[in-house]
Amino acid sequence: MNMKESFEKIKSNEFVVEIFGLGYVGFPLAVRLSSNGLKIIGIDINDERINRLKKDELMDSELLLKNEFLESRKKGLLELEKKPSKNSKPKIGIICVPTPIPTQTSSSDIFVKAAVENFLNFSKKGDIIILESSIEVGTTKNMEKIIEEKGYSIGVDFGLCFCPERIDPQNKEWGIENIPRIIYCSDENSFKIAEKIYQHVNNGNLIRVEKPKIAEVVKSFENAFRLVNISLVNELAILCDSLGINVKQVIDAAATKPFGFLPHYPGAGAGGHCIPKDPRFLLESARKMNLDFVTIQNALEINIKMPKYITQKIQEVLEKKNLEKSVLICGLSYKPNVEDMRDSSSFKIIKELKRKNFKVYGYDPYFNIDYVQKYLQENKISELDFERIEKLDDEKISNISCMCIVQHHEIDKSRISEIYQQSLFPCIYDCQTKLGINEESKTKLIYLGD
Repeated sequence: MNMKESFEKIKSNEFVVEIFGLGYVGFPLAVRLSSNGLKIIGIDINDERINRLKKDELMDSELLLKNEFLESRKKGLLELEKKPSKNSKPKIGIICVPTPIPTQTSSSDIFVKAAVENFLNFSKKGDIIILESSIEVGTTKNMEKIIEEKGYSIGVDFGLCFCPERIDPQNKEWGIENIPRIIYCSDENSFKIAEKIYQHVNNGNLIRVEKPKIAEVVKSFENAFRLVNISLVNELAILCDSLGINVKQVIDAAATKPFGFLPHYPGAGAGGHCIPKDPRFLLESARKMNLDFVTIQNALEINIKMPKYITQKIQEVLEKKNLEKSVLICGLSYKPNVEDMRDSSSFKIIKELKRKNFKVYGYDPYFNIDYVQKYLQENKISELDFERIEKLDDEKISNISCMCIVQHHEIDKSRISEIYQQSLFPCIYDCQTKLGINEESKTKLIYLGD
């Protein structure tokens, strides 16, 4: 079967979609496509994840999709498996697996390559692979070679596309249903197939580019842009600290300009799986071309510096007030309102505090003690172990000198306000300048950048 024949079958709805990776990208995609009537097989090699989904156990951030998920499962439109299987119908494999920062022993495409090879074990002529994972420049071409080694001709009897995800977890304005998608396709029929699939996601709002490298650079550049701006405003916050002025007031005033300014606000440093990682792909490309990319390099260095700076400021305040060196880190996720601790700045602050012999406590409503312990072990950072606070009314907090708010979770908003009003901590350090409380309190409230 060639790609034209495959498209004709797909046009008649004779096809199946396999989604590899059921995390923050793959899961909502699987639910959205299946709830729109497409046959979806969700594949994840994580036994625990598959078993929990089969028991209808979702993460808090996925609960908005629960009704659609249950309905799709009931109708038999969403199957959950640990590996693909043979199917006589044309198959579209969508790769949504994570891409780690490359090391001396492993490349960034290790999981993408494994997923592609997994799909190829049960593939046939007329099938198509769509990469959604963030990847280094040149990865799509590398996947082409792997496919061709199986005896397929790219663009003739097998299709390959790269359509990088642009999802921002917990963004209430922009989600999977309305974000335009950048896409590269090996041939016209593959593009038509991809368009038919994505019309069930965002009405097929696809912006086609002619070369895979363009799409690859676009995705990395988008997150590099965010990293540079985040680092810039964090450096401004450090300056405002020294000048004795409030950084938020500076930013809000600058934001009144109707053009040429995009407001960003300070924090403990960018974390998560994408922003600290994807810009490194551009750095690696520049290195291979014997070029410097000093803007990204400097932004990464500022990002690394923020946890050390915050630790230093907390230490200065506690020493000045003659308080014990004990800190509660409030918010362990990499951003507000998500269940994801990957590359969280909180753990970098914890590392710095423990290095300075602080007694460290940690709290986050999204993670229980066992989950945090497992995360520390799996990521080989068990030396960062700290005493967990299960609730913000725990008796333990009465003996802690400072609450450092790294992430403002919406569900904690009222309780943190009460904590301030009741003066339960001698000092609160707000890394995101969000507390905004005017009531009188004995608590010393300090903002990053004030």
